[in-house]
Amino acid sequence: MTGIDRIIENALLEDIHTGDITTLSVVPHKRPAKARLLAKEPLVLAGLLVAEKVFITLDKHVSFKHLSADGDTIAKGDLIATMEGDASVLLQGERVALNLLQRMCGTATLTAKYVEAVAGTKARIVDTRKTTPGLRVLEKYAVRVGGGVNHRTGLYDGVLIKENHIVAAGGITQAINSARAYIPHTLKIEIETETISQVEEALAAGAEIIMLDNMDLDTIRSAVALVNGRALLEASGGVSLETVRPIAETGVDIISVGALTHSARAMDISMLLEDY
Repeated sequence: MTGIDRIIENALLEDIHTGDITTLSVVPHKRPAKARLLAKEPLVLAGLLVAEKVFITLDKHVSFKHLSADGDTIAKGDLIATMEGDASVLLQGERVALNLLQRMCGTATLTAKYVEAVAGTKARIVDTRKTTPGLRVLEKYAVRVGGGVNHRTGLYDGVLIKENHIVAAGGITQAINSARAYIPHTLKIEIETETISQVEEALAAGAEIIMLDNMDLDTIRSAVALVNGRALLEASGGVSLETVRPIAETGVDIISVGALTHSARAMDISMLLEDY
């Protein structure tokens, strides 16, 4: 993962700013303390190293003991980690560490549910760019921990021609031809389609990946039969845990789910301070 130091530093600055008034006024200076991270509901763990790094950023002398690892399935009541250090440091890092950890666990847990739902099919569950601004690297990591696959990271590392690009370029064929002339041979071209006729045009123009946007199951099946393995097919739009299995059973290769990152619920995790 990259950019994590900047994410943590910005989050700590946002929360602590000029100083934690409550801790400074209540907690004795250099008071040693212990704390534990406790799961208050079942979850897939993701982001424990990030949580540790929050405390280490505040004080490199904090001792952080991992009792589980990212990717582990955690039961309600399980201890995730313990730590020792200056009480004021533990208190100042608590909310930032939990915010990041809870969000990442939420994404990993939801992703695992989608992956389980399509088990036995060839479909892969992938994420989208619908991430929390500034937290994309963490959320996409959590998707991988949950068993999903990352789509492009940003606008810079993959070609995905969407409906507005098609309008601006003057059509599907024109957009694909322009992209092919611009990009290196190492990149694939993906294009969004909404109808079978658009799928036909995209295939004829040489698209390697064709997105089937908000198509019903019958139309998706028709697209799978038409393409017949000549391009990868990605189903997208309004996918839920209730609909993902039927979509996977049509024979598509990829199912992109924006909800993995834009609608994952933060998992319930507490940090409890103990007397030293």
